[in-house]
Amino acid sequence: MSRRTDVDESDVRVRPGRGTRPRSKRRPQHADATEAMVTVVDRGRWRCALGGDPGRPVTAMRARELGRTPIVVGDRVGLVGDLSGAPDTLARIVRVADRSTSLLRTVDDTDATERLVVANAEQLVVVTAVADPEPRTGFVDRCLVAAYAGGLAPVLCLTKTDLADPEPFAAHYRDLDIPVLRTRRDQAPDELAGLLAGRVSALVGHSGVGKSTLVNALLPDAEQRTGTVSGVGKGRHTTVAAVALPLDGPDSGWVIDTPGVRSFGLAHVSPDDVIDAFDDLAEASKDCPRGCGHLGPPADPECALDALVAAGELRPRRLEALRRVLVALR
Repeated sequence: MSRRTDVDESDVRVRPGRGTRPRSKRRPQHADATEAMVTVVDRGRWRCALGGDPGRPVTAMRARELGRTPIVVGDRVGLVGDLSGAPDTLARIVRVADRSTSLLRTVDDTDATERLVVANAEQLVVVTAVADPEPRTGFVDRCLVAAYAGGLAPVLCLTKTDLADPEPFAAHYRDLDIPVLRTRRDQAPDELAGLLAGRVSALVGHSGVGKSTLVNALLPDAEQRTGTVSGVGKGRHTTVAAVALPLDGPDSGWVIDTPGVRSFGLAHVSPDDVIDAFDDLAEASKDCPRGCGHLGPPADPECALDALVAAGELRPRRLEALRRVLVALR
């Protein structure tokens, strides 16, 4: 059997490269990107309001250079591409602005993986009923911790006050100096509407507490608007996703409904994250020993906050209310 030995370069197969241009880490700056606010997220598509104007909706996808950068409702983003908002058109999200606040949670208290729920909300309105179902301080306390840690101003909204006296439950939170609003099923939530005007506010609450009733009272066509944003591009809007809905009126504002957030894992939060939200306590807490949980004796016998009470610079009931919230971390 003869073996061929006259082989030249034409007989050698050269595998072509993936490209003729060298790979570069430089990325386009997109200086001409148009600012927008994310209002809905649905399976790889984002509905955005150009310039924060709800009358200029655009559907977008995430640009490849952003990788797995999380983009959630409330994010301020930069868009390029087709900004017409016409059916079957897509813009590209090329930039996510720094967040002023972040509402975060974990699956449970043992999982330290943070999940971003809402970005750039100014207020977290915790909705709970005073009856049917019975109110629970545990859920409210956890929501307050998440708000303090994320930089949101907490608001407590008590619903169904026509069924029971709200005062006993409201008393738990009076010394934290947070707004406590009361609503009835037979009255318009005018006080809440005034607090939401001109701001971006996220609403959280257990099923059955009347949060949907509040949203419908604030936004009579809320269900219609939710249906409108459901056609984000690849599927339907699900009830477990956050949705930002614009308020009407001269002061406008946004309400972010978060029906999927029923509990908050707090593995990502430390006691100091909560204390830092209180201007009158943050400075004094620097004198606490390392690792202080600020719960007082016997767990933290040298907590500096007790010295404030002894000196008459801090109301005892305010410290008690704060420590009850801190217990949610334990």
